[in-house]
Amino acid sequence: MASSLVELRVLDGANLYFSRAAVKLTLDLTALIDAPAPAAKAYASALGLGATRPGRIGSGFRQRFAVRVVGHIVRRVAREAGIGRIGVRVRSGTDVHQLVVAYPWAHEGRARALAAAIVEVIDAFGSDDLPEVVAAVGDRVRSEPAGNAPPTLRPKVPVVAVTGTNGKTTTSRMIAHIGRAAGLHTGWSSTDGVYFDGDLVKYGDFSGPSGAGQVLSQPGVQLAVTETARGGILRRGVGVAYNDVSVVTNVTADHLGLGGIDTVDQLAEVKAVITKITRPRGWCVVNGDDPRTFAMRLDSPAKCWVFSRDPDSPSIRTVLDEGGRATTVLDGFITVLDQSSDAEPLLKIVDVPMTLSGLSHYNVENALAAASAALGLGLPRAAVIEGLSTFSPAENNPGRMNMYSVRDFTVVIDLAHNEAGLEALLEIMNGVRRPGGRLLLALGSPGDRADEMVTAMGAIGARGADRVVIGHKGEYLRGRPPEELEAVFREGTSSVGVDDVPAFPTELEAAQALVREAQPGDVVAVMSLQDRASLDAWLRAEGATVDNPETLKAKVERAQH
Repeated sequence: MASSLVELRVLDGANLYFSRAAVKLTLDLTALIDAPAPAAKAYASALGLGATRPGRIGSGFRQRFAVRVVGHIVRRVAREAGIGRIGVRVRSGTDVHQLVVAYPWAHEGRARALAAAIVEVIDAFGSDDLPEVVAAVGDRVRSEPAGNAPPTLRPKVPVVAVTGTNGKTTTSRMIAHIGRAAGLHTGWSSTDGVYFDGDLVKYGDFSGPSGAGQVLSQPGVQLAVTETARGGILRRGVGVAYNDVSVVTNVTADHLGLGGIDTVDQLAEVKAVITKITRPRGWCVVNGDDPRTFAMRLDSPAKCWVFSRDPDSPSIRTVLDEGGRATTVLDGFITVLDQSSDAEPLLKIVDVPMTLSGLSHYNVENALAAASAALGLGLPRAAVIEGLSTFSPAENNPGRMNMYSVRDFTVVIDLAHNEAGLEALLEIMNGVRRPGGRLLLALGSPGDRADEMVTAMGAIGARGADRVVIGHKGEYLRGRPPEELEAVFREGTSSVGVDDVPAFPTELEAAQALVREAQPGDVVAVMSLQDRASLDAWLRAEGATVDNPETLKAKVERAQH
């Protein structure tokens, strides 16, 4: 009989199932799910389960029965092995024949042996000597060498962990910039590398646990800021045992259908992991305008620091009543609220370059989050003001809302990798478009995004822009033919009546085509993941200049008249 084991994954730190290292088993229980009810009942009885109702073959009820059986197997084998009490999480999935079971571990050798024992008991379905199998595997686990302890790091310096669907890289960079303004040797990790005091140490995606390790290993580091992405949490767990401040920017649809995460609620559950390991004396910084994010404060041992653009938000009232703090926008100022003191203005929104004169509401939220995290760390108010007012889009935040002036029109380069990001990009394009100007947009997406998301981005782009083209990200197609991705994008554009959507092999070629079409007052934008550096170099060669805060302010004012 084929093994029931689909995947064994050793998670080195806090994860979706536990706030510490755990083993995750994905199991195929077809034999049990599709067995006649008497056989399923007999198996459960032989394992020591009392009265059971297996339900129909292949039904959701049968899957729930299997959840109970598998949880019992883990506890029974652990007891036989002398492990005693053990935490167990068993989850059903969309495939009725599969389950995920997880349990924490303190010694890897014994944890792996327990996994093998669980699988052996499940594979013994239908055996006449099941109690003997359980006893034998229990003895085997008991005699297994303990093995290594989890490699989870226990930091000696303050750590800020940042996650969310959109804005986590920008927010991480802002917090690190404020840390440097406070005079601290600051390291941070993100999707584009590991940095120490502003210098790139290692290029690549370090938004997983290895990024935290790289940052904390920098000689003389005094503050660590770690971008913590969904994938790293699911694949290996969080790299540190705890953080001093956790920040969750928002949760919207992204990466759905990957790694067993199919809904936004499930995605929120993954993002919430960092809030559960925040130290009790620390702060859990959450977006009060995002219900899923705001709810995360309830499971965090830390105090809550909420941020919201609306000073009258119910979330702010709730958190202040609970003894927490809030950061909001009051009379145009980023302002800190606390029940025990007067409202404290920090600086005007228009003096924070990343907000594009307040035009980008997402970056207003990112600035509020960064200010909250920095103050929660105990960094000086003056450092927060200096950090936010000197954080420039092009210099400090490459690839995110970078704006250029080219022959009397504007070009925007932005990551915009999902629906919310694209809507934010269109908001910015409209905010700097002069009266009579057009919006020209280069759409694009990695190949592993769900068709529904790509279709939605096609519709959003075609509805919001006057001209759309597709610019492929060849390095990120992940095995998907570009023609297939084009067809899905065009399905979205056609749904809003736009059929003329040419495609280009690269983001750069798509941008060059749109720039050739651009007229004075127009705004060209590229959803750029791959060609940011070559786009920047080409634009500069064409005579483009990077917009500074004063230029941006002037563009916004001109667009409004």
